[in-house]
Amino acid sequence: MNHHHHHHHHEEEMPFTEKMEKLLQHWIKHNVDHAKTYRDWKGKAAQEDLVKVSEILEEAALAMTALNEKLEQALREISSSG
Repeated sequence: MNHHHHHHHHEEEMPFTEKMEKLLQHWIKHNVDHAKTYRDWKGKAAQEDLVKVSEILEEAALAMTALNEKLEQALREISSSG
């Protein structure tokens, strides 16, 4: 008979606000990466004369930037409340 013990103390000890901060920071970085990718493909689409696709990808990159402004606002709110 095997006895397995799983200890996840590191998860239990992290305060909610710290976890939320880490998530927000992760999402922001992830969105920055996406916006860069959209802009890279915007350029490729433009080279292929896909003007409308290029414009839409730029709009998506701008929307991602606007979304990050909201996430950064939430991050500042958590930082100032702690």
